[in-house]
Amino acid sequence: MSAATLSKTTFKSSELSRASADVFAAAVDHPVQVTRRDGESLVLMSESADKARDALLELAAQLVAVSTSTDGTLAGRMSDRFPWMLALSPADQEACATAVLAAARASFATHQPHLAIAELTSWRETATAIAAGLGKEPVEWLDEAEAVERP
Repeated sequence: MSAATLSKTTFKSSELSRASADVFAAAVDHPVQVTRRDGESLVLMSESADKARDALLELAAQLVAVSTSTDGTLAGRMSDRFPWMLALSPADQEACATAVLAAARASFATHQPHLAIAELTSWRETATAIAAGLGKEPVEWLDEAEAVERP
């Protein structure tokens, strides 16, 4: 299979019948359009791409709800929708709100759901770690480098 086939975004329905492996391989990499003479074109994509789009739409719905309210701060409104944010410090709640909104805007503008989902997941995992008590121990830095054996 050629790189041109993998980067191809449109296939005829006859290609789906003749060379389904090529069409499926391209669809694993990115959504592809399957054109039909007798009806509307179809889009074929991986299940993970479909789930990423669903997650992005869910995030969009939450952000629209947050942005239409005028009560309190942005971080406060987002904490109502994403309660795990309450484990973050007030400064980190503000940073999280700003970063998630920026990543969501980038996702919507570039049609790349992973940007917003990764940002949201990163902050949620950070909040989870803080809530679990990780990071409260003082860090002990080594003053001198230690030689270690090669693995």
